[in-house]
Amino acid sequence: MSSKNTVSRRNFVKIFGLASSGLILGCNFSGKTPKIVRIDDGISFAPNLFVQLKKDGKLILISSRSEMGQGVKTSLASAIADEMEADWNFVSVQHATGNAAFGNQNTDGSRSVRTILTPMRKMGAMAKMMLISAAAKKWNVAEKECVAENHYIINTKTKEKIFFGDLVEEAKKVSIPSDKNIQLKDKKDFKYIGKNLKSVDLHDFTHGTAIYGIDARLPNMKFAAIARCPSPFGTVTSFDKTEALKITGVIDVVALDRVKRAFGMLGGVAVIATNTWAAFQGKNNLEITWNLGDNGNYDSKKYKQLITDRVHKKGKIVPGGKGNINKAFKNADKTVEATYYVPHLVHAPMEVPNALAWVHDGKCEVWTSTQTPQRAREEAANYLGIDKENVTINVTLLGGGFGRKAKPDYVVEAVALSKKMNAPVQVVWSREDEMQHAYYHTVSAQYIKGSLDDKGKVTGWLHRTAFPSITSTFKPLSDYGAGFEFAQGFNNHPFQIPNIHLENAKAEAYVRIGWLRSVAHIYHSFGINSFVDELAAKANKDPLLFNLELIGNNRIRQGRSKYPLNTKRLKNVLNIAVKMADWGKKLPDGHGIGLTVHYSFYSYVASVVEVSVINDKVKVHNIYTAIDCGLVLNKDNVINQMEGAALFGMSLTFYGEITAKNGAIVQSNFHDYQMTRMKDAPTIEVTVVDSDEPATGVGEPGVPPIAPAICNAIFNATGKRIRELPLKNIGLV
Repeated sequence: MSSKNTVSRRNFVKIFGLASSGLILGCNFSGKTPKIVRIDDGISFAPNLFVQLKKDGKLILISSRSEMGQGVKTSLASAIADEMEADWNFVSVQHATGNAAFGNQNTDGSRSVRTILTPMRKMGAMAKMMLISAAAKKWNVAEKECVAENHYIINTKTKEKIFFGDLVEEAKKVSIPSDKNIQLKDKKDFKYIGKNLKSVDLHDFTHGTAIYGIDARLPNMKFAAIARCPSPFGTVTSFDKTEALKITGVIDVVALDRVKRAFGMLGGVAVIATNTWAAFQGKNNLEITWNLGDNGNYDSKKYKQLITDRVHKKGKIVPGGKGNINKAFKNADKTVEATYYVPHLVHAPMEVPNALAWVHDGKCEVWTSTQTPQRAREEAANYLGIDKENVTINVTLLGGGFGRKAKPDYVVEAVALSKKMNAPVQVVWSREDEMQHAYYHTVSAQYIKGSLDDKGKVTGWLHRTAFPSITSTFKPLSDYGAGFEFAQGFNNHPFQIPNIHLENAKAEAYVRIGWLRSVAHIYHSFGINSFVDELAAKANKDPLLFNLELIGNNRIRQGRSKYPLNTKRLKNVLNIAVKMADWGKKLPDGHGIGLTVHYSFYSYVASVVEVSVINDKVKVHNIYTAIDCGLVLNKDNVINQMEGAALFGMSLTFYGEITAKNGAIVQSNFHDYQMTRMKDAPTIEVTVVDSDEPATGVGEPGVPPIAPAICNAIFNATGKRIRELPLKNIGLV
């Protein structure tokens, strides 16, 4: 193993401020078989996770994934603590710094629990086995006579017990059990897994002591605000800093060049001050002449028409088709056609992008809220031209992320300014910065045509999609979608249709494109689930029965993933959701109900939404959601995620729209990019399916069904089809 990827006990103690004594276990699961070792002096290892049990019984766990409200720290703790038989009151969790020694630290794609659950459970089980061995030696009895329970090892014959902390020294001498000897708990014996657990950060959240990136402070630090070109990748022609320097607290004004990397900074003019407010005011007083560059003529209204026209023409064939679509349409009893449109979206997390950097003596240290600490480390090292081993990324809590904080351009800005100023510098984006200089969720247009036979069964499905690809951020002139984007709801839908034809139309990118919570599933689910409802109406069938018939027989669709799509599980969540909503009940006048079911991030989610439409204004009254995400770690957290996804989806449905004119983003704050307000929040009910299947995604799968379910409910109430978002543009808000 490369020395650059090893971390010794001494370094662990130094990096995380841990006690020099105690039992420390490291877990490396970069290979097929997780490997766990005791990290003793002189032993170097590259663990993604590790556990320290201290003599006072405190159990400290290091989380390699970032916490941004999705509950990963609590989930991590619950898995280890449950298998270890630890007392929850002794558990605490710390963030890992950005380092390849911790494996893949990217906190995105709803994969944290999915990828590390088994190693977490094994770590807890191994620690328990070592404590049992230590107690057995102390008592001079057989290990089979000892059991672990609530932070104690108990002698089953004498009922004598020893506290975990009192076994630390003895456990440090015990050999690590082999992987083949590990026995994980039966589901019926879980104490924490699958139960409702309070967040390990609850005290800090409720007492105002939680530390986010924006809270980071160093002695003698400076604060910076950056004016960036209104058009992406534009440059500064000239600037006058005279008025900015008149602001009390402003120290200096400096130019920043763009870094032409996927996550490099946009560049601009930075105001350095003694506090954030002064920096913001100084930025507002700058006089700058911009060269808008190649994207200066971007007009989202004209672009909408362009890609809409393109999806009505032949495009590039996408894998996943079958049969003869022309024959299906020719022999059809009825055909249905529809075009759908979803605009650019922005993340708008409560905590804006920010980073504090201190570059000195050939090293760089950063404090930031990031979803990709290793990428931030690499970008900082690359900018400075130093080895990444000389860069430390300290990860704080994230005040929301949704994919935005997976792009560390703001970290590079702080690093660049710290180097220029020879001092610690914190860059804080304003809300206007966050809205107008983001990595946007892509705009999309879709055209779908379907055919029905005389029994109302779907015989043909033609689907064209056009959207600027995320790959354009990494590779210029990427004008067509990528395979992973098609696999997000486009060419992996669960329907049993004999004739399918899929195409992708050209779509150039004029802004930075990034991933936003649920990514391509948002627009593909909107188009597909809306169109299925249109087909059901044309066939004169109940949407529930039509969906079940379209999904077809129970079957498992194998693929390269170890999580094959299981249509039985998909139909099950749909049946649960409609039962929750009492589907078929008589609704009040002006009310309507709609349903959707979608498979994303290997999880199955169905939502039923009840709305009213009074005087052309839509109100969402109830959202019923059922999710099957395999083995559940923290049931309360899953429910929270589904509730949050419902409100997130409502915000996108009613208000979500980023537009551009003359290359500049029009929206600037929450007055023109609104969120769902508390007064508009519906009653949300969530059912979490009890399952023994492997754990799958939770953070994102709840979003894709919401928009089409709302629009289907509007049709049920009014007979009016909604094929374009957001609803504010249609006058329904």
